Amino acid sequence: MLDALSQKFEAILKRLRGHGVLTEQNIAEALKEVRLALLEADVNFKIVKDFIDRVREKAVGQEVLQSLTPGHQVVKVVWEELRALMGRDHAGLSLAPVPPTVIMMVGLHGAGKTTTCGKLARLFKDQGRRVLLVAADPRRPAAGEQLASLGADLNVPVHRAERTGASRDDVVRVCAEGVARGSEQGYDVVILDTGGRLHIDDELMEELAQVKQAVKPHEMLLVADAMVGQDAVTMAERFDQRVGLTGVILTKVEGDARGGAVLSIRAATGKPIKFLGVGEKLDALEVFHPDRLASRILGMGDVLSLIEKAQETYSREQAEAIQKQLTGTTLTLEDFRDQIGQVNRLGSMDQILGMLPGGQRLKEMAGGGVPERDITRVLAMIDSMTPRERRDHTIISGSRKKRIARGSGTNVQDVNRLIKQFLTARKMMKALTAGGGKRQLAQLLRG
Repeated sequence: MLDALSQKFEAILKRLRGHGVLTEQNIAEALKEVRLALLEADVNFKIVKDFIDRVREKAVGQEVLQSLTPGHQVVKVVWEELRALMGRDHAGLSLAPVPPTVIMMVGLHGAGKTTTCGKLARLFKDQGRRVLLVAADPRRPAAGEQLASLGADLNVPVHRAERTGASRDDVVRVCAEGVARGSEQGYDVVILDTGGRLHIDDELMEELAQVKQAVKPHEMLLVADAMVGQDAVTMAERFDQRVGLTGVILTKVEGDARGGAVLSIRAATGKPIKFLGVGEKLDALEVFHPDRLASRILGMGDVLSLIEKAQETYSREQAEAIQKQLTGTTLTLEDFRDQIGQVNRLGSMDQILGMLPGGQRLKEMAGGGVPERDITRVLAMIDSMTPRERRDHTIISGSRKKRIARGSGTNVQDVNRLIKQFLTARKMMKALTAGGGKRQLAQLLRG
């Protein structure tokens, strides 16, 4: 996510930090590069100009130039302005004082709106709330089928029209019926999955306005594809003008190396980004925090989000079990495999590295990223061992290595490398858990 922009910012700011003394000329040269990086990221030129002007005004002040660490002060200024550009503070969803909270989802065809409805339903369900999904596009039975399938996976009910129709009245009717059902049956949240439409289609946009008037949603969320850059910003402006948005959910952010939509939407429309879709799975929805994304863009990582992911993934009992395994003196290949599996539950290695300070450099050291294929091969080799071999690596002889290699589609050198990596990891854990390190690890795992 935003890898290309992050690489450029890291390089620019690293040079600034390297200067013992900064001058207005140093800063002007760096800001030229920042300006170019933002334009290449497809950020609107007026937004870029305003951003650069604000940074320049603060960065050439006496407080910065006369600081003992002027380079770091400039980085702080850039971080603050990036955060402000994206909204400064996290904007949560507005929940109705009296349920149900009605959330109306709008957007173009193919932006991932129906899948995002499923992701939001999962998020609310995990919070202990009762959710009702409404297939609010009776013109397209396939859309209703997709939502029904997602609802079945989540064990969340889906309200659908008893008959399909193509008129505006049919759409308004099914939405009103869905909200009425949510109110009568005590649901906490009702999510309306309206049909995709072009923002230049006046008739369909008017239909959305009538649905809004009929059901009075508490949230009107635009689902937009981050990959389309400035087009997403233009679309957000048009939807806001026609129906009035309360926020935006950007999808396919994991494939967006540029970042134009993420950096521009708030400044262009005044509407906050509330969530980021970072994958196809139903749990791949991140709450949007402007300060954390600004840190990731500048190569500072996003450790808070990583901790939150870990807390969602592990229960306290699981964390204590992991601690017991890692702090013991008998870490086995079986434990090693289990821990790799647990880490995978946090996301891909590429995503995890992106949340660590200096993660971009770690990716470069790994040749552009950590191949998921390598992790799969390690798991295949361990799975090809017998239970006894996994518990006691010392019995793995030459003939056993050949059998393991055949069973996992690898070679003996790969098996030798795995065992060496395992022994290194065990040695490191032994050193970490000696003395005070053991207490520190326990505190970390228990949050």
